[in-house]
Amino acid sequence: MNGQTDQRAARVDGRPDDSGEARPIHPGDDDGGPATLEQPAVDRPDGAAPAPRAHTTNRKPSPHKRDQDGRDQSPRDAGSREQAPREQGAGDQGGRTAAVPAQARSTDRIPAARDAVGTTAGSQVTDRYVLRQRIGSDPAAGAEFWRAEDTVLRRPVGITLLRRLPADDRSDDPEGAARAGEMVVRALRSGCFEHPGSARLLDVLAPGTHGLPEDVLGASVAEWVPGRSLAEAVAEGPVRAQRAAKAVETLASAATEAHQQGLVLGCDHPQRIRITPDGRAMLAFLLPRPSVTAADDVRGLGAVLYCLLTRRWPLSVADAARAGLVAAERTPAGKLRPPSALRPGVPVELDTLCTGALGQGEGIGRVHTAAAMHRMLGDVVATDADQAFFPPVRDGAPAEPDDVWQDFGADTRDDPRRRRNLRIGLSVLAVAVVLVLGWASIQIGSLLGAGGSSGPPVVVPTPAASAPAQPAQPGPAPAQAAGTPVVPSSVEAYDPSGDPDNPGQASRAIDGNPSTAWKTQEYKQQFPALKPGVGLMASFDAAQPINRLTITSSSPGTVVEVRTAPTADAPFEATTPVNRVTLRSGETTVPLDTAQPTQHVLLWITKLGGGGSDNASDISEVTFQRTVQ
Repeated sequence: MNGQTDQRAARVDGRPDDSGEARPIHPGDDDGGPATLEQPAVDRPDGAAPAPRAHTTNRKPSPHKRDQDGRDQSPRDAGSREQAPREQGAGDQGGRTAAVPAQARSTDRIPAARDAVGTTAGSQVTDRYVLRQRIGSDPAAGAEFWRAEDTVLRRPVGITLLRRLPADDRSDDPEGAARAGEMVVRALRSGCFEHPGSARLLDVLAPGTHGLPEDVLGASVAEWVPGRSLAEAVAEGPVRAQRAAKAVETLASAATEAHQQGLVLGCDHPQRIRITPDGRAMLAFLLPRPSVTAADDVRGLGAVLYCLLTRRWPLSVADAARAGLVAAERTPAGKLRPPSALRPGVPVELDTLCTGALGQGEGIGRVHTAAAMHRMLGDVVATDADQAFFPPVRDGAPAEPDDVWQDFGADTRDDPRRRRNLRIGLSVLAVAVVLVLGWASIQIGSLLGAGGSSGPPVVVPTPAASAPAQPAQPGPAPAQAAGTPVVPSSVEAYDPSGDPDNPGQASRAIDGNPSTAWKTQEYKQQFPALKPGVGLMASFDAAQPINRLTITSSSPGTVVEVRTAPTADAPFEATTPVNRVTLRSGETTVPLDTAQPTQHVLLWITKLGGGGSDNASDISEVTFQRTVQ
């Protein structure tokens, strides 16, 4: 019977399960049925059976009923426990049940192995998200903040994980499942909330979601907020007072709108806040703890402003340590020291606003709502914009690269580089002044005729000299020396582009018959819209001193340039202009001032007769006269 009594004492024997984690063995957990682990019987002086050891387990809370000691009772365990009293009665001497000493009972549940290991960087949360970098944690909410990657959309996201708490049998919520459920419900209610001061909620992973790690009860996924953490933003020194006010203004606006919708942000934790590249404070990680109220958000706004001004976190000392911040100092009476006591130059408006939002003010100095804080921050920012032309008060904060006033209070009198640059600048300025004065004296002397000397003569062009050359007008030919006619040996249509107009009719211009003529093509547009011009090239057997020519045409208004050419097929650039004339109906005489011998004469038409969409010219006869030798 003593052996049977010894078998009733359950022994905790950790062994790895299929997942590789160690789990305790309970009676009835083996696949073969109830456990029959034996241990040597120990004779007690009073003859009582040895007391069973306290069970430890890492199982989730069971939905089955609990026994009188508060432990889960599954159907299989219930059967084992119903059999145990019968065995105890059979093996107990005198019908007494062995009492369990108080010090042997379990008071603190031992955390399971999975609670100690947890998820790490590289772990997957469902099939979509991969954790990349742990940003921080909020133990009061059982939350961890991670930068993760959305493997579907290939973008960074911010994930708030709700951890399974180490089991505590004394708690109404041993592993935090009820807490996680309430936080997830709050997140689902705030799904439609969007504001520039808060990261946008993208996804909510409720408890039981497929793919959640065993140590995670739920999660929220928000857009990633680029920039720096609150600790990184103040690592190099406090922020300018006006910049701090402008940064918190956006966050206060988000809190105001959230409170109007019956929501809270949970901005009273330093690692939930990030500072964007453009200087805005944003709520980066969602899922506030269930106990957060609107008053906590107001305190959080004051804490963020206090931290930007002083580099110290005024709320939880533990949260400050986790975030890498210095905890705010307090007076012997337990009150926070105002920002102006730590940093001279802080405007009195921001100093009063910080202490009032943190609950340190008295009476009307207290700030009770986020709307009031947002309104006061807006007034401070507007006042700063009105005073942008004046240097700000020196408050010890370093100047930002884009600030108009840079290091205005620094003492640089002993800076050798500054003195050298100043000397160079003054020397350049002196040389420039001397040059300007010298040039001005020369100009004044030339105008006044100083010293009896006169400047260069000023030539005033006459109208006749300044008027541009006009084409020769048709009219009676001036008296010229008598000449003899000369007939070209040939004439051809000329076009540098290689497309002459009616080349077969070119000989009609020198056939001596005025009733026949060479005509151009009809053009819808005037030259030079389609081509620069067309012409006739007349060639002589030998160079002739041509001094006059006569053109017979029925196309008045046609403009003809008379040019000489070295060869009959010379390019247009090789020809030399001699005269220019506008034809009239009938004969037009063109005098040539320079009767230099030439063998080839080009009649180049630059403007066609007619008008509108019918533009064409004709030449009936061309006669040449040479100078009498």
